[in-house]
Amino acid sequence: MSDVSAASSAAVSRSPKPRVIVPSGMEFVRDEIGYAPAVLANGTLYIAGQIGRDDNRQLVVEKEAQFVQVFENMRRVLESAGARFDNLVEMTSFHTDMRDLPLFMQVRDRYLAGVQVAWTAIGAAQLCGAPGYFLEVKAIAQLDSL
Repeated sequence: MSDVSAASSAAVSRSPKPRVIVPSGMEFVRDEIGYAPAVLANGTLYIAGQIGRDDNRQLVVEKEAQFVQVFENMRRVLESAGARFDNLVEMTSFHTDMRDLPLFMQVRDRYLAGVQVAWTAIGAAQLCGAPGYFLEVKAIAQLDSL
């Protein structure tokens, strides 16, 4: 093994194991649906798609309120990892109606005031396999330290 390969292998073996982030109240996502709300790996937080369900696991019906709920759910994930919205570096939003972008951007700007992220908006025929979901947002955040 070359010195470079040995050094690379040593660095990989010293990397901390990725940590699953599960905010209080979101355990059902991990336990019943089978995925992590977020994973923290090497200082990078990968946030799974957040949707507009409230603490009672009920879909928020009104569009703007559903958008707000998405960001409130994302806030919970970020805070559980010791992060804030200003740690976000990338965000992808999925919309069942791209005409909702102005409303989405108004809500987004309430939460990301002064924070600029790389953002991609994607139109989707349906979200969560059920009618009534207007928005899903996934994101990546960079934490200053593990």
